[in-house]
Amino acid sequence: MNGHYSATKGIFTIILAAALLLAWGCAPQKPGEWTIPAAPTAVAVPLDPLLLKQAQQELLADAASKEAEVRANAIEGLSNTAPGLATNAVLNGLTDHDASVRFSACMAAGQLRLKPAYIPLLAMMHDPDGRVQVAQRFALHRLGDTRFSRDLEHFASDTDPTLRGSAAQILGLLGEHSAVKLLWPLSQDQVASVRLQASESLWRLGQEVGFESLVGYSVSKQPDEQIIALIGLASRNDPRALPFLHAQLDNYVEVALAATRALGMLGSDEGYALAVKFATSKDPRRRSLAALAMGAIGRSDLQAKLRPMLSDPDATVRLSAATAILQLKVP
Repeated sequence: MNGHYSATKGIFTIILAAALLLAWGCAPQKPGEWTIPAAPTAVAVPLDPLLLKQAQQELLADAASKEAEVRANAIEGLSNTAPGLATNAVLNGLTDHDASVRFSACMAAGQLRLKPAYIPLLAMMHDPDGRVQVAQRFALHRLGDTRFSRDLEHFASDTDPTLRGSAAQILGLLGEHSAVKLLWPLSQDQVASVRLQASESLWRLGQEVGFESLVGYSVSKQPDEQIIALIGLASRNDPRALPFLHAQLDNYVEVALAATRALGMLGSDEGYALAVKFATSKDPRRRSLAALAMGAIGRSDLQAKLRPMLSDPDATVRLSAATAILQLKVP
């Protein structure tokens, strides 16, 4: 998928990929030289209506999961791939007891410009979680209520680096170039995660300094920073990112799968074989990341690889596979 973030390659799937890696960590050893065969020629396989229905049902079930992380990620998946089905999950998420779910619901409400969410969003003005407050301002701004958007400036200078990072993220997502003056000092922040998020947002806003910074982070000694940088490099339809993404196909498995996914976001199926290989890994985190990579590649002939993953024993793998299936398109 080319261009800026679309509904099916949206901002939240990028956040999901990064969050999964940060939560699980990466393989302790680099696997060595990868031999990645060229991707087979794409075959225009018609999309299976039953499989699409099963994927939608999986996401709806996940939105009601007992696990907060699954609920949060399901809201993201629905908003990006099945927005017509997302309303109830988003509205329920706004009052969820878990802050991560409320955060995802606010982001989805903003992304979808979900009008029924406006009144519930107003009631969240003083949410006990700061990150939720940041996301709530994003949603209100996207719904046309900009009265509280200036609060983002205060969050951007908060003593809590988590809030500074969240503000940097939101400032980029709003797509307004006036945010550059706020993002520049954040790109020099003392905390690496804040600098990285600010760099990604600067690049999203078309600032070359953001691109250059992400290229630097793509060869960081920290795999989690590499992963976020690689996905960030793909946030704009700029072919200059391709060689830097290609260079990371020989890396830790998780980093290589992130590179595969980022290449897919830019319309390249170069990592096709890598995604297929790890779709059957014994490690559920790798299966999940492989599914996300296949979704980014988006080839309809990947249905056969993703179908069994809807029955995976791991909930996150099922969720990732469902999201991926709904991203596939017939060439």
